Amino acid sequence: MLSMIMVLLCFGVGMVFSASYYGTLVDPQFNNDPYYYLKHGAVWAAIGIFVMIAVSFIDVDNYYRFARLGMLVSGLMLILLFTPLGVMRNGATRWIEIGPVTFMPGELAKIAAIFFTAWYYTKYESKTKQLVGGFLAPPLAVMAICFVLIYKQPNLSTALIICGIMLAMMFLSGTRILYFAVTILLGGIGIFTMLIGEHLRRINGYLDTFSDMQGEFYQTVQALLGLGAGGVLGTGPGGSVQKALYLPESQNDYIFAIIGEELGFVGCLVLLALYLALIGYCMMISVHATNRFSMLVGSGITIMLALQVILNIGVVTNLIPPTGVTLPFVSYGGNAMLLFMGSMGIMLNISKKNAMAKELPRTIKTRRKRKDASHEDWKRIRGDRQSER
Repeated sequence: MLSMIMVLLCFGVGMVFSASYYGTLVDPQFNNDPYYYLKHGAVWAAIGIFVMIAVSFIDVDNYYRFARLGMLVSGLMLILLFTPLGVMRNGATRWIEIGPVTFMPGELAKIAAIFFTAWYYTKYESKTKQLVGGFLAPPLAVMAICFVLIYKQPNLSTALIICGIMLAMMFLSGTRILYFAVTILLGGIGIFTMLIGEHLRRINGYLDTFSDMQGEFYQTVQALLGLGAGGVLGTGPGGSVQKALYLPESQNDYIFAIIGEELGFVGCLVLLALYLALIGYCMMISVHATNRFSMLVGSGITIMLALQVILNIGVVTNLIPPTGVTLPFVSYGGNAMLLFMGSMGIMLNISKKNAMAKELPRTIKTRRKRKDASHEDWKRIRGDRQSER
């Protein structure tokens, strides 16, 4: 798992450098430094590695005690976006700026929602199948509040990701399928009605993207042209034409288009295979978690990773309407990088606990054969197995 993360990280730094090369040469804020994103990307990657390693040594069960506090702090930060601390960029207020520090509360809300949902359905496991207290419970209210606060930024993609994560975790915790299906249906109708009212032009443009090639769908059109130009094997590393100021901000949400142009269909398949392997490994870790809280936290992180990959590639390939979602470990962005590297640190901790739980009985059996194992060791094993049951 660690190897896959490092490959994605190094690949991302290299592709961000390639995608941003021409943009840094013409933009005065970069002082004609073509290596700006390479240097900053490497710094964020190094910080991310440090965060991942540090978090991997923190027992995941410790987050249980602070889940409610973390959700409260996250909600307060989302509210602060509508104060003078909120910074507007490209028509959206998604950042809080305090001196030299800028961060996105929406990214923090993802992991806070995962911890909170896992905490609730661990503590109140006996109520899981009930309508009141199990399904119509605080997690559903928290999900609604987060959706409204994030949608008003506006940031529909992050709002939908948080809703998707929490609903999937509620399903995995054992809520009745009927409650889950009705909520999905009603929520889908509500979101569709809202989109029709406020985003009708975007939906119409999505249905006929090339009707407005110079307008709102300019990025999507240029991304499709880049993917088509890449063909099967691509134009080669550094050979993209779209990054030469045709595809704006290509190092961010649309970096998959540059990957497709330079590395071709084969390169895209290899990248997707790597993501699938990482997601599959995270699923295995979650399934074999030593307790319910770890299982739900690991599942939430896995769902978050999968949703972001699906939404990002879906937007670039025009399978879904445009929305701002980063490609995990690859797109440029410090907040998203720290979120996913920290999340992978949590997964590594869960994996380490799984391995320790598997090895402990073998170790004690070996010691017992040598007559070094104490009676307390056997009591510990029996207690662990009873807790597991």
